[in-house]
Amino acid sequence: MSRNEEIVKSYEQWLRSPTGAYVDRRERGLIMSLLSPKPGEKLLDSGCKTGHHLAYFKRKGCNVTGVEKSRFILDAAREKMGSRADLHRGDLEDLPFSDNEFDIVTLITSLETVHNPAKALGEAVRVSRGRVFVGVLNHLSLCAHSLLKEGALCNDDKPIQSFGPYNLIRMVKSVLGSVPVQWGSVVFFPSFCYPLAEGAEEKIPTAKNPFGAFLGLSFPVTYSHRTIQDPLKANLNERLRTESRVPGTASREMNND
Repeated sequence: MSRNEEIVKSYEQWLRSPTGAYVDRRERGLIMSLLSPKPGEKLLDSGCKTGHHLAYFKRKGCNVTGVEKSRFILDAAREKMGSRADLHRGDLEDLPFSDNEFDIVTLITSLETVHNPAKALGEAVRVSRGRVFVGVLNHLSLCAHSLLKEGALCNDDKPIQSFGPYNLIRMVKSVLGSVPVQWGSVVFFPSFCYPLAEGAEEKIPTAKNPFGAFLGLSFPVTYSHRTIQDPLKANLNERLRTESRVPGTASREMNND
């Protein structure tokens, strides 16, 4: 079995374990509370891995698209999703999609392994016309290390980026400017405590809590940036208006003088 096969098999086995299943439910609960996807919305999971989150969003009624850099991991997503998702191999820092193409873009434990997280975030903003969700393993949490080893699809050979709520919010604002950000975290105990720690876990507030191992934040995206087509369309429209005038006639503005 190759190294890639071992990583994917370990990840899928962890998701099916009692600990993984409970942690996954907590993470999905946070995602839903911050994102609230609606049936019919177009959603891109940037760094979709084996399609686990795509399958969840599909069950919620979204039209799902995934992009993943690893050919092997993308093949695992194709095996899982079949024709239920539009899957692409691509770089998270140079997404193969048009501006404003998706209602929702998610980056779920994906920024950790990209070369330039701010650029990957900027690409998510570029292709979104609604909102973006970012989920990371929180470096302020004492439990994030065990979750990284057991519950994240990360190759140990790749460098791992480190994020907390405050530097992640600063990154969002550096990309998009002043924008309202909602955030929270879950999974406050070491992974071996679950699901026995379920009762204690669910008594802890999640909103703006900086200490959970899984940190999520969401923010709206507006049409504040112009695509390259915008000035071209404006120039074309102006030229058509000019050419439609009959030579030798005065404009309306001149007739009103």
